[in-house]
Amino acid sequence: MEAIRSVLKSVRGRDTTDGAGVRLKRIIAQGALPMLDPFLLLDEFRSDDPEDYIAGFPDHPHRGFETVTYLVAGSFRHKDSRGHEGRLGPGSVQWMRAGRGVIHSEMPMQENGLSWGFQLWLNLPSRLKMSEPAYQDITPDRIPRVTGKGADVKVISGAYGGETGPGKTALPFTYLDVQLERGAHFRHGTGKGDNCFLYCSEGSIETGAPGATQRLMAGSLAVMGEGGTVEAVGGGEGGRFLLCAAPPLNEPVARGGPFVMNTEEEVLQAFEDYRAGRLG
Repeated sequence: MEAIRSVLKSVRGRDTTDGAGVRLKRIIAQGALPMLDPFLLLDEFRSDDPEDYIAGFPDHPHRGFETVTYLVAGSFRHKDSRGHEGRLGPGSVQWMRAGRGVIHSEMPMQENGLSWGFQLWLNLPSRLKMSEPAYQDITPDRIPRVTGKGADVKVISGAYGGETGPGKTALPFTYLDVQLERGAHFRHGTGKGDNCFLYCSEGSIETGAPGATQRLMAGSLAVMGEGGTVEAVGGGEGGRFLLCAAPPLNEPVARGGPFVMNTEEEVLQAFEDYRAGRLG
């Protein structure tokens, strides 16, 4: 029987702003958790106050990684310098491989109501950092759901319960959105060498190795230890969480704002290309 992953550490998301002033919670890419190879950043934005999100994310560049935007509620439009345009509605996902470079915007298509979603940055291996940009626009009807015994699991990427998610990436990557009723059990096998985290977005869950479980409250992330299996139980009012797992790249990481490369020289080159109009 595969070992159950324990909780190595838990961190709380930090309130901040990004884009043109969008209020959000930064969970990965903050002091307590700078990164978890290959996960570079995880943000949650959630508000029903238009002042918190209406300014959106105007044109900005990226190079060297992938962004995965999962919208739970609300509506955003994406446009980029290469002519790609897409709309994200409730339950949809946009997967963007920035590769060698793209300039894009993500702007709300709503003037009121709840805007709630997540953006995850996945690092690219060095061999793909200068690849051509690519997109996956995934509508909600393409995302399989596995339900039963008090659990509702959306399979965005990877496999669960006999279903395979539509998201494709350079690395084997599991991305699940899991809802558990009170006391409902969840169990899922992940690659033994994968780095894995759970992020609780609503309610609470209990997770970790038998005899050493920890309660994870909404707004908190658990970095899971070595092992092949993740277990979780819904808390007193149930719980909802993201499960993400992928093998580490184990490559040097050089970060400079919107660029993530392997060396500082490559980051400086990205800034130079952007200033010279060669990036997107």
